[in-house]
Amino acid sequence: MQKLLSPDSTKISRPQGSTSQADAVPAKYTNGSPMSLIKDMEAIVGPENVHGRLSDLVRFSSDAGPYRSIPQIVVSARSASDLSRLMTYCRENGRHMTFRAAGTSLNGQAMSDDILVDVKTNFTGMEVRNGGSKLWSRPGVVLGDAQAVLGRHGFMLGPDPGSTSVCTIGGVLADNSGGMRCSLERDSYHCVDELVFVLPSGTIVDTARGDDAFRAQEPELHANLLAFRDRLRANTEMVEFLRKKFSIRNTNGLRIDAFLDEDEPVKILKRLLVGSEGIFGAIVESVIKTVKLPKVKATTWVELPNLRDAANFVHPIMEAGAEACELLVAPVMRRSAEHYAHAPKSWIDLDDDAAALLVEVGGTDLADLESAMERLKEVLKDAPLLRPLEFETTPEGMRGAWELRNGLYGLLGADRPNGTTYITEDVCFPPAEVGNAAADLLDLQHKYGYPESVMGHAAFGNLHFFLTPRFDLDEERESYASFLDELAELVIDKYQGSMKAEHGTGVNMAPFLEHEWGSEAFELFWEVKNMIDPQGILAPNVKLTRDKSVHLKNFKSFPKVEDMINPCVECGFCEPVCPSRHATVTPRQRIVLRREMARQPEGSAVLRQLQEEYQYDAVDMCAADGTCSIPCPISIDTGAVMKQLRKQEAGPKAEKVALSTAQRWALVEKLARAGVISANKIPHKPLELGANMARNVISPDLLPTVPGPLPKGASRLPETPREGAQALYFPACINRIFGRPAGAAPDSVDLPRAVVELGRRSGQPVWIPDDVAGDCCGTPWSSKGYTEGFEYQATKIVRDLWHWSEHGKLPIIVDAASCTHGLLDSVPEALSEADKELWSQLRIMDVVEWLRDEVAPHLPIVQNMGTIAVHPTCSTAHMGISDDLVQLANLCGHAKVPEGAMCCGSAGDRIMLHPELVESATREERASLEAEHFDAYVSDNRTCEMGLEMISGKSYDSIAVLLERASRPVVTP
Repeated sequence: MQKLLSPDSTKISRPQGSTSQADAVPAKYTNGSPMSLIKDMEAIVGPENVHGRLSDLVRFSSDAGPYRSIPQIVVSARSASDLSRLMTYCRENGRHMTFRAAGTSLNGQAMSDDILVDVKTNFTGMEVRNGGSKLWSRPGVVLGDAQAVLGRHGFMLGPDPGSTSVCTIGGVLADNSGGMRCSLERDSYHCVDELVFVLPSGTIVDTARGDDAFRAQEPELHANLLAFRDRLRANTEMVEFLRKKFSIRNTNGLRIDAFLDEDEPVKILKRLLVGSEGIFGAIVESVIKTVKLPKVKATTWVELPNLRDAANFVHPIMEAGAEACELLVAPVMRRSAEHYAHAPKSWIDLDDDAAALLVEVGGTDLADLESAMERLKEVLKDAPLLRPLEFETTPEGMRGAWELRNGLYGLLGADRPNGTTYITEDVCFPPAEVGNAAADLLDLQHKYGYPESVMGHAAFGNLHFFLTPRFDLDEERESYASFLDELAELVIDKYQGSMKAEHGTGVNMAPFLEHEWGSEAFELFWEVKNMIDPQGILAPNVKLTRDKSVHLKNFKSFPKVEDMINPCVECGFCEPVCPSRHATVTPRQRIVLRREMARQPEGSAVLRQLQEEYQYDAVDMCAADGTCSIPCPISIDTGAVMKQLRKQEAGPKAEKVALSTAQRWALVEKLARAGVISANKIPHKPLELGANMARNVISPDLLPTVPGPLPKGASRLPETPREGAQALYFPACINRIFGRPAGAAPDSVDLPRAVVELGRRSGQPVWIPDDVAGDCCGTPWSSKGYTEGFEYQATKIVRDLWHWSEHGKLPIIVDAASCTHGLLDSVPEALSEADKELWSQLRIMDVVEWLRDEVAPHLPIVQNMGTIAVHPTCSTAHMGISDDLVQLANLCGHAKVPEGAMCCGSAGDRIMLHPELVESATREERASLEAEHFDAYVSDNRTCEMGLEMISGKSYDSIAVLLERASRPVVTP
């Protein structure tokens, strides 16, 4: 039976309807990296940090931009020393290397056709310094995580790009990223305090050690930097030009104004590295000055009849003290209204000419905030507003407005025609000219047939827009090239702006550097590059190139794949939350690999190898919990596609076994519980014995073993009378099999008993049907694609719940969040129309909702449970009850969600099939748990609690069990 249900990699089919593409990976990569190169890299970074399989090369072949380049090998450097040795290797062997952190770059900065070096995985760690006024960080720290930590101290980093939730501090420094609130004085160039970096020579420089130390390390470079400094300062015309060019946002060039802003060579280098996109060296540590956060904030939409009206109000709005002012035009607003719940519904019917400004104001207290809002009203008192100002001050409302703005890149990209490439451009004009310039941009887009969609950071003259060319057609490639030439004339010649404001130069704009800066400055850039990297080992053609057509090469195709993932623009927003991110692949990489399968001709050696590697990496190791859809701007659930692939693999025999399992689930449940009880009594090999009785009857794929501290077997369910019950209580089958955690507090009780007791104490008694055994939400079947078994269980449980609840009269409480979510979200899809009607009459609620609404308000807390670590699950996130879970824990003591707590990867039974998935998913959370003291650990899903205990060694229990202990009456003698 194990063999029957084992994965068959040959069944991972090529996407239906796809056609092979000219940019398909050649056969020479079938076996991955050359063995000699693998051995060389293993000697430097260790075998576990070398990624040389075919799948590795493909998944790292592209970033969020429009280009693709297949690396020879990918390595995850562990330290500055590793980077130094890699640079020495490149110099001695005539090779080159490019750095990659989060891969959110939009212009081709994070790709290589040689050695691609990951500076994210092993470069995490941060420390708040000086009470929050400075942050020490390594380059792999996600910017959003840093902002969250700093926010507790009342500070933030100045850069706040739309990719904050996924981009890293290393990438922010390398690109000198901007954002919604990032004025020039708040950007990385102006706020960097100290750096540790590795030069192409292999020298590790710590700027905090001072200039004398640097001179001793690099005497020739030190002297060359001084000579260049003096020569540049003597060129008054060039000095004036540099000052003007950097008076607005500009990342399309090198910050050689560092020679004007700093005197000492080591400090000049410090600033040169900011915005250099990895062509001068690798930053491995940074100390960055932060900015104070407003203590209270508000947002509002300023809607106006046309673009010029909107643009004309930007300057006075900022002069009135606004924190941010973002511009959107009507087509963008209409699309937002279709997708985002927080978008005003009136946008659906907007005229084509309309525009809006998203304005944020802040203050030190409520009175200060009120004053800021009044100043804004005064500025706009005579404005022809399409809708009165409405200020949003709730965290949810403000977060919704910014989620809308930050998600537009992915949302608009989803609308592109199939097969087109998605390119975002990022230009800057003098802020006073932003209205006329935006209108000219729309005219230019219209001329070339591109979407007329302008948006951006209007306060800084920084506008974004999107292009959707088809690069498999010669005429569209030529049209794109002509468009860029005209864009350069518009931005540079007409408005004296910059071709890149905050996204960096990359290969996309490198050919336009000489046009923007002139030949003299362009050659100065090259002089500095050759001074620091004389052999050109770092990031060739990124930032600096003499190839005037490099931006028209190596475009990636977008072949047809599964409908659900076709809209993906490969932005990478999904990656930080993916449970398998540290073990195999991420949702973005699953899609990148799937697209490569579609590019390959049927039967190719590359396709066969990708199919074989994809089975474990992508399909087996997917938690399929939908977590990736939450940060995705267009809610793509990559896990749903992995479930589709599992379904395709399930042959008739496997389907028959799965259906038989569903039909005998009551017996399975009984045997499993007995097995767990027996295993707890027998000290020898408890992990194997835990479920052996049931596994002898049922496939291990449906009832796997438990690879860690074995929970107690569940006790008999409490006997409860139907009379007087206020709710039907359905204990999930996982809670009918497994009882208290292995390390549970001696005075704790099983979850079903806790729920029954809490109902009694609060005057809301619950009833458990006597014949509940055998019912299940169907997740073990649906997650593996067993259609017949899932349909059987879905139909059975809906009919039973309808019957038990007296046709929906009693509300139904479910005590495992994933089961609640499955009943609400997945089960209806498997029902007949008649059974859907029954389901629609049911009121199904998670135990957290029941505790929040019916129990906690009527329950005295008599015991403080101390500091409580709370793990919100992916299901509580989907259902919007994670905050409620935390608040319930707060009633019992001091609740805290550990840093890095996301989906734990247990995913129903994944913890039992692939414990390495949970190890990957909880890496950051476990570090937080070890760094602090907690008295209790709670969640809202049994498999998550088991997974967390098995991996972390901490005894997790249900929030209901904790609440029962905290509210248990004190017995006095």
